[in-house]
Amino acid sequence: MSELESMRLDKWLWCARFYKTRSLAVEEIGKGRVTVNQANAKASREIRPGDVIQLRQGNVPKEVIVRGLSGMRGPAPVAQQLYEETAESIAKREQLAEQRRLAPEPSAALAAMHTGRPTKRDRREIDRVQSPRNSGWGDRWSASIDD
Repeated sequence: MSELESMRLDKWLWCARFYKTRSLAVEEIGKGRVTVNQANAKASREIRPGDVIQLRQGNVPKEVIVRGLSGMRGPAPVAQQLYEETAESIAKREQLAEQRRLAPEPSAALAAMHTGRPTKRDRREIDRVQSPRNSGWGDRWSASIDD
């Protein structure tokens, strides 16, 4: 960490390893997914230690307090010293992870649904269930002489 007083928001997000590139950071800021001190921000916004930043990494919301500034992107352990995640943010992130863990597997619902046309066996089963009586070949209505 250097003796910088302030730096651009997009550069800090990149240096702190929240986003892989500065252009991704700029894109997320432009979509309104990053706020500084509860206010929408532009990529060129100057941030200082003590500022509170709310952001989303994928579907995970985070709230961090800026603890330091760095002029270059370094290894992850060094980048983690640039910020401190709030206790509320950690609790909310863990709660969301638990909800995702307990949620039903989406593929199970797809496997349970039978889509497309019924097969010949399916049609026979449908006919058997829907028929008021177990109709056989001779039970069908027809215009016959026997009536």
